[in-house]
Amino acid sequence: MDGFGHVNNSTYLKYLEEARDQFLTDLLGEAVHRIVIRRIEIDFVSGLTQDDDHVDVEVQLTGVGTSSLTLAERIVSTADGRVAATANTVMVHTDDSRTASAPWPTAARAVLGASIPA
Repeated sequence: MDGFGHVNNSTYLKYLEEARDQFLTDLLGEAVHRIVIRRIEIDFVSGLTQDDDHVDVEVQLTGVGTSSLTLAERIVSTADGRVAATANTVMVHTDDSRTASAPWPTAARAVLGASIPA
């Protein structure tokens, strides 16, 4: 909670990060590879307060490129089902030094491609 009595907007990014990490670990296993955020776009739809108690974060894979993936995410209050934020995130698989993009390994790309909803 911040001085204005609501969850600070930076905390929304932490919620998204935790859900995104779990989503990718569930999808790709413990060897999640070297992935970094290239871009994140967030719309703050509704403020969260102590009364919201908990949130659910929905993560959906929406695209896979040679070295990137795109996710659509939503933060939803469990108190009343209200959408608190929506986000789109582009992540990039990198080389060993994490200084340049690198193609997805074949197996990871196959799993990612099969996980995009029709």
